[in-house]
Amino acid sequence: MIKIKIEQGLTQKEPEEKIGTRQSNISRLESGQYNPSPEFLGKVPKGLIKSLSYRCADCHLLLYY
Repeated sequence: MIKIKIEQGLTQKEPEEKIGTRQSNISRLESGQYNPSPEFLGKVPKGLIKSLSYRCADCHLLLYY
């Protein structure tokens, strides 16, 4: 996520506003200190203008957004 923000010249505030979450959630997600819900992860590409695949090791699911 950090790499994509840098490539697109985005600040931390811009994805926060597009995703509809707090800056602290974005920061924790980037640092790996956040276990986001699939619903939250589905909003992330909207804030970054990218697609996303998410593998849930515990539930054996692979989600694409």
